[in-house]
Amino acid sequence: MSPQHIIRGSCTLILAPFLTIIVSVLTLVDLLWVRKSEVKVQVFPRYWGRILCWLAGVRVRVEGAEDLDPGQTYIFAGNHCSQYDIFSFQGYFPHDFRWIAKKELFRIPVFGRAMHRAGYIPIDRTHGRQALKSLDEAAKRIAAGNSVLIFPEGTRSADGTLQEFKTGAVLLAIKAGVPIVPLGFNGSYQVLPKGTFLPRSGEIIIRVGPPISMGQFKAGDKQGLAMELHGAVECLLDEGSVQR
Repeated sequence: MSPQHIIRGSCTLILAPFLTIIVSVLTLVDLLWVRKSEVKVQVFPRYWGRILCWLAGVRVRVEGAEDLDPGQTYIFAGNHCSQYDIFSFQGYFPHDFRWIAKKELFRIPVFGRAMHRAGYIPIDRTHGRQALKSLDEAAKRIAAGNSVLIFPEGTRSADGTLQEFKTGAVLLAIKAGVPIVPLGFNGSYQVLPKGTFLPRSGEIIIRVGPPISMGQFKAGDKQGLAMELHGAVECLLDEGSVQR
């Protein structure tokens, strides 16, 4: 890594927590006392994502989003190999959406309250009755008009290649009954691989595939849907991002 990359990466690492706190405070102030609009307040996390990309020297392109219906609710589902999947999508994806996040994040002071007020959806990632209940609640929120992004692999890929999809993520799509849109995040692994801390400059391309309708799927079809979605995401990835 060149000295320039080290400086940029270090600045990003140092400034990211402060930027997150500032954005959280602005979000709460806007929601509680100014515009009081969950949709309009999304401008703050959008700038958060863009600034984190700019600090690291990361350029972002989105390909295929022009074919999406702006008024339609979707579940976006993509590969996950870097924290910059989150930053690039948050900053540059043109469709209104919310995050699904583990419930523990909502307990963080200021940050967690901002997430809750901005319409982000908590989910219990443990097993058992509470996990199923949180999945049902998340599905209701999505069906009511909240598009979301999910990563069906469950965690970041250690080597940047596409991993097997978990059925829990696709079960959420079946329960919500809204179209699921495959995404391919290309270049994000090179920017910040799992296990590293300093991002490199580069380009991330988010490719958007055709929506998959949930009309014909039932809960018992979750394995088949996971395989179909996996294949659709695979087609959106550059060579080298797919296991052989």
